[in-house]
Amino acid sequence: MINVGIIGVTGYAGEELLDILLRHPQVRIRSVSAKVDKPVKIQEIFPKFTGRTDLFCNTPDLKEIISLCDVVFLALPHTVSMGIVPRLLQAGKRVIDLSADFRLKDLKVYEKFYQVKHTDKDDVKDAVYGLPELYRQDIKTAKLIANPGCYPTVSILALAPLVALGFIQTETIVIDAKSGVTGAGRKIAEGFLFSEVNEDFKAYKVNVHQHAPEINQELSKLAGKKLKVTFVPHLLPLNRGILATIYAQKNQKVVNSQGQKLINLYKKFYKKEPFVRVREERDYPRLKDVIHTNFCDIAIKEEKERVIIVAAIDNLLKGASGQAVQNMNIMHGFGEQTALV
Repeated sequence: MINVGIIGVTGYAGEELLDILLRHPQVRIRSVSAKVDKPVKIQEIFPKFTGRTDLFCNTPDLKEIISLCDVVFLALPHTVSMGIVPRLLQAGKRVIDLSADFRLKDLKVYEKFYQVKHTDKDDVKDAVYGLPELYRQDIKTAKLIANPGCYPTVSILALAPLVALGFIQTETIVIDAKSGVTGAGRKIAEGFLFSEVNEDFKAYKVNVHQHAPEINQELSKLAGKKLKVTFVPHLLPLNRGILATIYAQKNQKVVNSQGQKLINLYKKFYKKEPFVRVREERDYPRLKDVIHTNFCDIAIKEEKERVIIVAAIDNLLKGASGQAVQNMNIMHGFGEQTALV
């Protein structure tokens, strides 16, 4: 049994974390906190937790959190976590950060996209990127997990087998991704009001989205060379879910070969992964297949010179809180699927 705290419990990701951890048989939730005017029962903020917990949400008190918790989840806005993580790590706590503060190893890139100076470069070096399908062994012993972004999770999982094995021309990768509104977080902003989003559909941050360098960083590691994808996100008039359609040209050696079908390559690559489901040919995932789950569903359309990958996740689960709990399970030797299926 481990003692757990959530800082930032009132956001979408924090709410999902609490929901998952309340049903985890190896977890005792000792602290939930957020920016609140006064202590308030969490069930008053989220009535759905009535009868499940009597926890109070308080303003974060790091001294108290450190005294109560073994593991701390940070479900905070980007740029906030780096001011908290050093103290938690110095106290010997294990930290799973859902923000972008420790994902990018090049701090100049981080500062360009997040418009602030990074104040904790030492911990960035030691942070483990929390994508279990690629970094499971490192996650087991990690003290600090940089939980991946939602768009990078679906994009990297969709492309990893082809990039790692050199089967595609990496300069031709185009990621066309669509996300529900919760991907922007729980905040009041004109562009995310119901009347603005409903009955509409748009591209935004075209090829300048802050998740692009995260995708490039991880795919470059797999490729063994620096690459830069074309990444175009879109806002769907839906609450949750991400669907990505990805295009790339095959390498000529693959075009000319008579080797195995790429779908079989994917099945072999993800054979032991509990949360990646490779679909059969011409069976393409839709959001209804994955929302409210921690699964990433992937389908491949193989043509003579080109490959098209369609992948889907729930942005709040496999793209955030579900993956964070998956990482916690790995770190503590629990069954990886515990509380997630």
